Order: sequence, then C-alpha cells, then structure tokens
Amino acid sequence: MTRTESRIDQSSTHAIDDPMPERAAPPRLITLILLSALAVLPVNMILPSLPKISAAFHADFALVNLSVAGFSIVTAFLEAIGGAISDRFGRRPIVLAALAIFIIASLGCVLAPTIGIFLLCRMMQACIGPCYSVALVIIKETSDERQAASKFGYLAMGWALAPMVGPLFGGSLDEIFGWQASFIVLAIFGSAAFLLSLRELKGSKAPASAARRNYLASYTLLLRSARFWAYTLCMACSMGVLYIFLGGAPLTVGDTLGGSSAKLGFYMGLVPAGFILGSYLAGRYGAKIPIGTILIIARLLTCIGLSIGLALSLSGMTEVLALFGPCIFIGIGNGLTMPAANSGAMSVRSDIVGMAAGLAAAMRISGGALIGSIGGLFIARSPTIHTLFALMLASAVLALLAAIWAAIVERRTRKPD
Repeated sequence: MTRTESRIDQSSTHAIDDPMPERAAPPRLITLILLSALAVLPVNMILPSLPKISAAFHADFALVNLSVAGFSIVTAFLEAIGGAISDRFGRRPIVLAALAIFIIASLGCVLAPTIGIFLLCRMMQACIGPCYSVALVIIKETSDERQAASKFGYLAMGWALAPMVGPLFGGSLDEIFGWQASFIVLAIFGSAAFLLSLRELKGSKAPASAARRNYLASYTLLLRSARFWAYTLCMACSMGVLYIFLGGAPLTVGDTLGGSSAKLGFYMGLVPAGFILGSYLAGRYGAKIPIGTILIIARLLTCIGLSIGLALSLSGMTEVLALFGPCIFIGIGNGLTMPAANSGAMSVRSDIVGMAAGLAAAMRISGGALIGSIGGLFIARSPTIHTLFALMLASAVLALLAAIWAAIVERRTRKPD
C-alpha cells in the first residue's frame, strides 16, 4: 500500500468513526407563538392610558397619539429591514437584540421626564415588531411548505389574540396601578421572552452566502417575482378590508347602537374572534390543502359574507346581527389567508427567507393602511352602512383576484418541465 493510499484509508476511517454533528432542536411552537404575540401586544395595550399620559406630561393629546400611529409606522419600516438583517446575522441574534432594546425602551417610557423622551422610547419599543417575521422564518426553515402553513395558523392565533386582550389588560393595569404599569409589565414580558429565546433559539444561523449579498439586488429579485407580488397583494387587500371596517364601523354603525361604546366594542370583537377561528382552521387543515386553494376559499368566504351584508343593508335591515354578523367572515377569511400567503411569500427564494418575510409584512401593513385611508375618505363623504359594506367588498374582491393569481402562478411554478 502506498503512502497516499494509506492517508486516504485513514481519512475515510476517521470520517466513519467520527460522530455526526447533532442538529439543534427547533424551538417549541408555543415559544414562537408567545414571541409573535409580544410583537403586537404593545401596539394598542396603552390606548386606555393615553389621556393620563397626556395629562402627566402636560402634552397635547394629538402629540401623545403619535405613540400609537408612529409606533405602527416605525414597525412597518423595521419589518422591511429586520428580516434582511436576520438573513445576514442569523435569527437568534436579531431576536435577542430586539428584545433587549424593547426591555430598555419599556423602562425608558416609565422613567421619561418629558414627552419627547417618552415618544422616543415608545418608537424604540417598535424594535419588537420584526420578531413576528423572524418567528415565521424559523418555522419556515424547520418545516416543509404545508406544515409551515399549518403552524403559521397557530402562530396567527396568538398574533390575533394579543391585540384583542391588550386594551382590556392595559386599561385594568392603568386603573389599578397607573399608566406606567403597562410599560413595566411589557418590560417583564420582554425579559421572560429574552430568557426563553436565549435558551431555545439555537442553531438558527444565516445562509453561508449572506455575507456576500447585495441587499438592493435581493430586494429587486423579490419585487420582480410574480409569486411574491401575488401573495403580498392578497395579504394587503385582505388587511385593507379590516382597516376599512375598523375605521368605518364606529362612524356608520355607532348610531344603531345608541352611541354605546361598550356595545360597539363588543360587536367589533366579532371580527378578531373570526380571525382566531380562521387561524385555527388554517392550523388544522393547512398541511392538507394547497396554499392557492386555501387562499381562494378564504377570499370567497369573505366576499360571500360581505355580499350578504351589503344586500341586507340595502334592503333596509338595521338589526345589529344583520350588520355585524356578516363581518365575522372578514376575520375568518383573514385568519385563513395570512398563514397561507406568508408561507407562499417566503417560498419564493429559499436563500432570503427573512428578507421575504420582512418585506411582505411591511407591504401588508402599509398596503392595508393605504386602502383603509382611501376607504375612509369615501365613508367620510357618505357615512352609510351600505357604503361601508360596498368598500369592504371592493377590497375583498381585489384580494380574491390576487388569490386566483397566486393559485395560477403557484400551479405554473410546480408544473414539471
């Protein structure tokens, strides 16, 4: 045996004898659900405290209201870049850094001496936003496409439940302990999430090519993809339906309830309740049904429900359930749509999953807000119930067309050459 053959034999023996490196176990789904819920809990948890915050800082209420509107704007921006940064540095460092900044910012809101510093700390809290997208990415990287859509459904349940209970929870804390209590509790939640993420988010590294990536070129690749646009437009138009409802329902339906804010809040809660149901159905059946099919079914349900609502309103029916009952299909449709469309958008490019998740989230938020603002202009001119239903139905139809487009593109992509 020659020396070269001996070396080859020795190296192959070592390769057989050496144990295979163990792959880190993925984080538990409940951990990712909690992380996604914390990403949206601060958005409206402080709404009941705004008057007291305004009084505490002797500031104009419109300025204090920036702590809500500005938070959403900063969140959309950070969503767009957070996913790309996670592609470069890995998922775990981004989550831990976001949580650390969130904890510091929450405490900063409590200790802020002026309204300016308070608003600055409040904007820093928005760093928690990309954690939702990163949670989606982690699921995507540890599951196949249909399993991911199913898990996204359960993730969306937590994402929907947090804004529902946020104002009630924050209002209770404010009434018992004062407005600072909400931010102290958020800091505590953030600390718990930090410790949990430190323990469970293992082995989530960036792709090997990330260091050499041209981010502008990567964004261009996504924006040139018909699949990405189809899924993203479907989500944006679906969110537009919700934003039109949230902005128009108090103006058009409030008189029907005798001006009762409590009744209005209760009936408006039918939509997020429907979202939770839709998200559960997506989690239950998402792994068994193609994404395009789920999207079409979801958008058809919303269009059918809103068509019934429009017909009832045009017939002059003013019963509360006749007005709000059909709106539950907004939530059911969106609960089915978001997990499936998110999964599809992140399947466009396997090497920039984080960037796709972040950009899709930013476009979903900004696109939905734009549609809601346009709808608000029409409702302001004609504050009637049938106008509200007509505008919601128009946005729902656009979402249905985008869903059909997504299904067609998906079928063409999967067709063998």
